[in-house]
Amino acid sequence: MRFLRSLPSSFSGLALCAAIGAAAYGLGRLFPIVGGPVFGILIGAIAACLWTVPASFAPGIRFAGKYLLQFSIVLLGATLQLGEVWRGGLRSLPVMLGTLVIVLALAYAAGKALGIDRDLRRLLGVGTAICGGSAIAALSSVIDVDRSDVAYAISTVFLFNVAAVLTFPWIGHALQLSQSGFGLWAGTAINDTSSVVAAAFAYGHTAGVDAVIVKLTRTTLIVPIVLFYAGKRLWAMRARGERVDWNAIVPWFILWFLLAAVLNSTGAVPAFAHGPITQIALAFITVALSGVGLSTDPAAIRAAGIRPLALGFILWISIAIGSLSIAWAAHLL
Repeated sequence: MRFLRSLPSSFSGLALCAAIGAAAYGLGRLFPIVGGPVFGILIGAIAACLWTVPASFAPGIRFAGKYLLQFSIVLLGATLQLGEVWRGGLRSLPVMLGTLVIVLALAYAAGKALGIDRDLRRLLGVGTAICGGSAIAALSSVIDVDRSDVAYAISTVFLFNVAAVLTFPWIGHALQLSQSGFGLWAGTAINDTSSVVAAAFAYGHTAGVDAVIVKLTRTTLIVPIVLFYAGKRLWAMRARGERVDWNAIVPWFILWFLLAAVLNSTGAVPAFAHGPITQIALAFITVALSGVGLSTDPAAIRAAGIRPLALGFILWISIAIGSLSIAWAAHLL
């Protein structure tokens, strides 16, 4: 498997992520309203801003931010009933589709008004509406886009991911959202999986589990969006059509998550094991988010400029308010 092949070169970066994660986990136990995942991403980001992370650490940091996070989500699947996954996806579908339309429409209209080029508008819109960096990377693999636009989009979306992690739990408490209601909101209004996990688990375990279910369902929207743009490009440029790397686009760990839920639904995972599994998953999440924080690129964020940041802010506010509004109108909160 690909992640196993990356292990030999990953130990130094993994050790750094584990050290930060251990400190963050301890702080999260002391300050549960913030939570270990939030401390992990904050400490990692601060370290990246104050210290040049050696290049030799990069493989381990990437491994933590991607594979450990996926593994922790699979572990959470072992505490879920499959019926909950099905009901969670159906419950969130109106909110996901509604916010997708709102964000993509605003990305076009507001982006055009701000003078942002078409490709960057698309990347920011899809990144905000679906799942941040993963959606941006997936879309950039099928459209002819300048790599600087990808950097602009990812750095902008990441900035508002951090803002969401820090503000959503406080807003949720102020609005007196239930655990389930906050999970729905976080899962549909925050972009990257790591940020969804950080914000939702800071609010509570039930909110975190619900948010993961919603976010995993939302992530599958990558497939039709990428297929649409790939088909559009291939239709216009038949002779130069690019091959899509589906391994990089489709979140295959969803299948393992569902398999773990199936095993739990059949009684293969004993109920007394749910608590320890949850704590192990939380520890892995904290280490993974430490890696995400260490991946912060201050120069890329500064280079993003004002206009993409302005559009990113507009889209972030629109999906946050739109998600809450649709969920309220549909009596889902």
